[in-house]
Parts: sequence; structure tokens; C-alpha cells
Amino acid sequence: MNHMIALGAGFILDLLLGDPRWLYHPICLVGNLIGALEKKIRGLFPKTPRGELAGGFLEVALVCGICFGVPFAVLHFLYGIQTFAGLALETFWCCQLLAARSLRDESMKVYDRLKCGTLEEARHAVSMIVGRDTAALTEAGVTKAAVETVAENTSDGVVAPAFYMAIGGVPLMFLYKGINTMDSMLGYKNEKYLYFGRCAAKLDDAVNYLPARISGWMMVAASAFCSLGRDVPGGKDKEAAASGKLSPAQAARIYRRDRRNHASPNSAQTEAAMAGALQVQLAGDAWYFGKRYKKPTIGDDIRPIEAEDIPRANRLMYGTAALSVTVFLLVRLAVVLLWK
Repeated sequence: MNHMIALGAGFILDLLLGDPRWLYHPICLVGNLIGALEKKIRGLFPKTPRGELAGGFLEVALVCGICFGVPFAVLHFLYGIQTFAGLALETFWCCQLLAARSLRDESMKVYDRLKCGTLEEARHAVSMIVGRDTAALTEAGVTKAAVETVAENTSDGVVAPAFYMAIGGVPLMFLYKGINTMDSMLGYKNEKYLYFGRCAAKLDDAVNYLPARISGWMMVAASAFCSLGRDVPGGKDKEAAASGKLSPAQAARIYRRDRRNHASPNSAQTEAAMAGALQVQLAGDAWYFGKRYKKPTIGDDIRPIEAEDIPRANRLMYGTAALSVTVFLLVRLAVVLLWK
């Protein structure tokens, strides 16, 4: 029951407070840990494919053990002394590890620069939240990058952490975030990380497999009650546009069709649902580190993407997050009651 209370309260606090810049984030500590261990471990193993695979496996094992073990030990100690103290810390950590508000705030900075600033300022704002090259992006390209980030991180930053929190509390949530952070730091297919980062990348794919698909279907469901804010010109789903709603029919159709249109088995799940709900086309070719990478598109080019799609994407992200957390809490409650 403490996990349920902490998840519900932590989610609400995240929506209200987000991540204050003055407050040191625990994922920064995880990132520092990953970087420090990488330097030490690389010196212990030979610079061969087999050696780097072994080193990468050791890195993953140590980071996973620390990310789960430390919060488990701290919470076990606090709950043993005073239940309220343990619950307060678990709620606080849950709030920090969920990213709905910060995802909304950072993407809306891009929207603000598109509406009230210059294209160059918008490119800089979007470069803070994406990994691709942004210097040559058009206004549509900037908007598309922001919408894609909101879509993908709905799973990575909100639904998946809440899913693991509902199962095993903050220690399992920390474990997930540690794996996710390792993938973002080590999971590159370049010369440096092709072997060393392989274990981290594969493990991240595994732990995101189920949450990504839950996120996709939750987003399809959430599109039925999320508002567009205003009508979308030229939309295919005229009834949805006229009612000021997103298109759940298009979201479901595009999700089923395009959810595998990505090199990652998980990244296109929420992007496909988002593209269908907004009736726009996402993904396609992108530039990384000066090199163009060919990627399939996601969604139909029913109407041109526009800056207003960023707040629409955020409304859908919030709806998906609220629906997911509600379902997780109800399922957890049902399990607790049946267990008793």
C-alpha cells in the first residue's frame, strides 16, 4: 500500500513541481557513477571485442546492483524506524524520477521560441532535448523533433518508471532509470561503444519492451478524451476535428501499422500513436554528428505539422500519463486485495 500511496502522490507532485533546477537530481549521481565506472573498468579489460563485451557486462551488473541496492537499503532502514519517514522519501524520489512536468516544460520552450522568438533560438531550444543535429532544421523540422521527443519520452520518462514503481516501489524504479541512463550514455553503435555498450543497450530494450507497448495503447486510449485546443485544418478524421478532439481511430490505425518503423523495437510505439492522433507524419531521415541516417516515416502526411502540435502532444502525454498511473494503481490495489 505504501508503494501505491507514494506513486499517486509522487505523480501529482511531479505535475505540480517538476524538477526545480536548484535541487540536485539523483539521475545526475547515476550518470556520474556510470562515467566513473566506465573509466575504471576499461582499464581492467583488453581492448578487444571480447574484452569490451566483458567490461560492458561488469558495468551493467555494478550499476544495476547499486541503483537497486542503495535505495532499497535506505528505504528499508527508514520504514523500520518510522513508516511516515519511509513513505515521505519514497514519494519524493518517485516525484524526482517521473518526468512528465519537465518534459512538458522543456518542449514548451521550443514552442515559445517558435511563436515568439527566432528559428535559430528554436533550434537551440530543441537541441537541448534531442540528440540529432539541429543547425539546419526548418521550422517544421524543429516542431517534428519536439513532438517526437514528447512521444518517445512519454514511455521512457513517465509510463515505464511508473510501471516499475507500481510493481516494486522506488528501488525497482531506480533500477529501471539506471538501465535507461546507461543506454543513453553507452548504447551507441559507434567504434567506442559498439561492444562495451551492447549489454546496456540490449537490457534497455528488454526492460522497455512491455512498458513501451502499454504506453502505445494507453496513448491510443487517451487520445479519445484529450483536446486539440482548436480545430486541425485538413484532418482526415473530420468528426474528431470538428469536436476539438484528437483522433483515436487514426491513432489506433497508425499504431498498429507503424509501431515497428524504427531501428529500436520500442521507440516507434508511442511515436506511432502520437502521429495517428495528431494526423501528422513523424520520423524520417535525420542527421547525427554530420551524417545522414535514413529512417522510415511514421504516420500519414495528412496535414503539415505546425507549432501548435507541441502543446497538443503535451496534452496527450499528460492524458496518457494520468490514465497509465490510474490503471497501475487500480491493478496494484486489486492484487493487494486478492492477496489478502
